[in-house]
Amino acid sequence: MRRLTPYQAGLWLAEYLDIRCQLCRVYRSSPQSQLLQSQSTLHSNDALNTNTVFRASNDNSLSAKLIQQAYHLLNRGLLCAHCHHSIAWLPKPFEVDISAGTSLSIQAATYYDYPIRQAIRAFKNHEDITKLPILLHAIRQLPRPHGCHQGNSVIVAMPTTNQRLVKRGFDPVSILSAQLSKHWRIPLWHGVMRVDNTISQQGLTRAERLSNLDNAFVLIENPPVKRLLLFDDVATTGASLQALGRVLSVPKATTLDNQSHSNYLLSAYALAHGSQP
Repeated sequence: MRRLTPYQAGLWLAEYLDIRCQLCRVYRSSPQSQLLQSQSTLHSNDALNTNTVFRASNDNSLSAKLIQQAYHLLNRGLLCAHCHHSIAWLPKPFEVDISAGTSLSIQAATYYDYPIRQAIRAFKNHEDITKLPILLHAIRQLPRPHGCHQGNSVIVAMPTTNQRLVKRGFDPVSILSAQLSKHWRIPLWHGVMRVDNTISQQGLTRAERLSNLDNAFVLIENPPVKRLLLFDDVATTGASLQALGRVLSVPKATTLDNQSHSNYLLSAYALAHGSQP
């Protein structure tokens, strides 16, 4: 049996054994399907699962009851209904320019406010895995982009530098993007490298962020598909995603089959953006 890493064990314990809300620690009884009911977007695979459970609910057989119980167990929310609805989910997307006449749309799961801000900081800076279930709950609020699936899309996680990886000992965005990949059922792609001569974006102005990210990313291979879904944990001004999008908008080499950046469809996603107005 493959040994789980600490963060994987923490996720497993929180999701399948702990029945309390990961924020207020009160017993949670609302399944994930109920928490998502108030949102306008539903995933096609979730709808398929819901239909299966609906049919099972009308069947009094033992197998049907087991299917229904398993569905509610595996799809319950990590937050109670009260805590879930106290957070503003899916703020309006914002755009950044990546080339002349081309912009990148960035959709965040929520705002960089309590409790997401504290959870992100604790996880990134102190490797506090107890905050990871809250971030997982936030990831699940991001609707899979329309028309994207594992055959035509890849997720491009914001790469980190070797220097930061050694200093931290782990890559927070890589862990979060793996959860997004599982949620959307879209594979990750690691075809971009980050150069070591940039500093942290925290505390910089927008102008300083843009200057800091000049030539920060290097494309090491051409994307394998046309739909590229960029992901970062926090998009304050969108400068990091903007710089990453600029590198990905132009192929490394021009071929007869891939002659222009118009072949790529880019969109970006993040756990949090700015502060709630």
